Amino acid sequence: MAFGTSLLSLLLPLLQLVGSPEGLGGIEVRPTLVCDTQQQVERFVALFEGDTQTAVATVNAEEHNPTACGVATLAYVRGPTLATPKHKNVTFQIVEILVVGLFTSEGLRPVEPARFFSFDGKEG
Repeated sequence: MAFGTSLLSLLLPLLQLVGSPEGLGGIEVRPTLVCDTQQQVERFVALFEGDTQTAVATVNAEEHNPTACGVATLAYVRGPTLATPKHKNVTFQIVEILVVGLFTSEGLRPVEPARFFSFDGKEG
């Protein structure tokens, strides 16, 4: 078993007890947009008009990949900010994330750590 998976297995019960979106020890747990590439997140930001599902569906159709982007409740470690595009009155920080867990119908489950891309948005 990989070190990261073992560590997550120890942290999962604590994360479930804490239940805060801020996470524990750098691990954030929250519903989030997740895409395969930075460019897909940038395209999502450009398309976003308040309807997440429509913007996700459009990006996925353009990519000819129904799973290029999606929304899921994940446990992840936020990486560096890669870009800060602005759309209308919202500035988005596009970030790399390392996904280490996924919420399923059975609760938070560890996954093999994998790199994806997401964003944080702030009005102003």
